[in-house]
Amino acid sequence: METEKPQGTTGLRADARRNRDLIVAAAQNLFLEQDVDVPLEEVARRAGVGIGTLYRRFPDRDALLRAVCEEGLRRMAELAETAWREEPDAWHALCRFLRDSIELRVGVLSAKIEPHLHQRLRAGRELHEIRQRVIALVVQMTEQAQASGALRHDIGPGDVALLLTLHVYTPPSMPDEQAMARVVEIMLNGLRAVPGSALPRVALDRDDLRRYTAVEHPPTTG
Repeated sequence: METEKPQGTTGLRADARRNRDLIVAAAQNLFLEQDVDVPLEEVARRAGVGIGTLYRRFPDRDALLRAVCEEGLRRMAELAETAWREEPDAWHALCRFLRDSIELRVGVLSAKIEPHLHQRLRAGRELHEIRQRVIALVVQMTEQAQASGALRHDIGPGDVALLLTLHVYTPPSMPDEQAMARVVEIMLNGLRAVPGSALPRVALDRDDLRRYTAVEHPPTTG
């Protein structure tokens, strides 16, 4: 499959940009609630636009999926930067970033995308810069939180990346937000530098993180 140029917001009129944002937000919610195969007509209805408007912005489902993934990664980068800027230290920044990022439900969406398609979406060159911003801040938070004695030393940046894909099954009797909040706090307590049981194998360090997020790009021609 050839990679199309991303349907970004640069140069769009205000109304066109608003329609694009509405479509992406509606698609993200429907993909999470149902599946990535949800009819695009339903996405358009949820966004409050006509199907023709959707197809002008996104010629096919892959283009829309790519935009949803890009927006999710961009929001994650913004959450990391905000936490780093506003929190008093690296440990509190890491905790805030994990709490906020898990609410994006990245793991849920990734699990619903067919593996080969997921790899093609991740391979987009336009996502590389955003991904590197997130990686750099995760490494910085992790290493400084450990240096301060707040984060246990058998945790690495790659472990934090795995936690970002947390996918929690919610019992029907428990609200999603309540279940997720409880699991996240259990997780954060497990990251604290206090005596506890040893973790299996060695920590996933910054090199593991970069290998984990790396994608193979198809060779360019021409």
